[in-house]
Amino acid sequence: MGRRLALAVAASAVLGACPALAADPIVLAQGAPSSYTVQKGDTLWGISGKFLKDPWRWPDVWRMNREQIRNPHRIYPGDVVVLDYTSDGQPRLSIAQAQPAAPASGDVRMSPRVRSEPLDAQAIPSIPPGDIEPYLTKPVITQSPGLLEAPEIVEGRERARVVRGQGDRVYVVGLDPKLGDRWYLYRPGKALVAPSGEVLGFENRWLGTARVDRFSDVSTVQITESKEEIFIGDRLLPVPRETLVNFVPRAPEQDMNGTIIASYSNASEMGRGAIVTLDLGRQQGLEVGHVLAIYKTVPPIDDPRPDQGTPFMLRFLDQTTTFLPKKQLQVPDERAGLMFVFRVFDRVAYAILLNTTDPVAIGDVVRRP
Repeated sequence: MGRRLALAVAASAVLGACPALAADPIVLAQGAPSSYTVQKGDTLWGISGKFLKDPWRWPDVWRMNREQIRNPHRIYPGDVVVLDYTSDGQPRLSIAQAQPAAPASGDVRMSPRVRSEPLDAQAIPSIPPGDIEPYLTKPVITQSPGLLEAPEIVEGRERARVVRGQGDRVYVVGLDPKLGDRWYLYRPGKALVAPSGEVLGFENRWLGTARVDRFSDVSTVQITESKEEIFIGDRLLPVPRETLVNFVPRAPEQDMNGTIIASYSNASEMGRGAIVTLDLGRQQGLEVGHVLAIYKTVPPIDDPRPDQGTPFMLRFLDQTTTFLPKKQLQVPDERAGLMFVFRVFDRVAYAILLNTTDPVAIGDVVRRP
């Protein structure tokens, strides 16, 4: 991977004294093993699912407090995750501590030893990093349409052409050399609108990456990667510095009630791996790593059973005419899957669908699982 993202999270065996974050009983997965050796290619969500019916309860069985959720330890290939129970019968996970074998003679020999620690880049990620890496820094949400103060493409080297792409050179005004020579290209996207009609922000779509060949009042820039066609008027933002982000899958501590308001791919129906936008953000207490359940609203259905109510007459009809209104049955919302929040803005957030039992659509509601 071009970007060294440590999306991993775990906890050590010393966390047994930390209080659980939820009072609801923890339910183990059917056939949960007593231990599991972590393999290369595993994800934290997958390992959680081996032990727990609800993988987002991971912090509870590790007895992680809020600070440990924000700054967790990590799990690496070769680690052995062990399931045991506390004195009050609650399940608990920990990393097994390997015990060195004692010499047969009983003598203990001391010898130099090199202490080795695995690299963070080898740590087990929460979910497959490739699923969300393109969305960790590239989409940008603004409160007003477009990036009006950002550097702008004013012309291309070959002026007769309208469309530019990878390998082409363009002329840009407003570039600051202090911000580096690698820049992302953007174009104003759709407005993000809540079900109430309120505009929560404006999405700016990432188009590609560019490198500055020469800084000047009118700088020369080469397009090094293009996801879409590049046009005059498109804007640029500096590539952000690499960041290490720890994701701990967990349910929000408070109730959440939101709606899926957009699909990043503009799909009408979505399944596992799709990226969606929510009308929830920091202002509502949403955080990176929160797991939300998706629900589909079922319209009321007519009750086919005979109505035992008393008919009544309507004043504007003949007095011999009676009226018995139809009754309807309210159907509870049906759960359709789970999503994992990986990027949060003030009033909106991006999430990835982890599993679905039915197609997910814009307008489906999300809640605390």
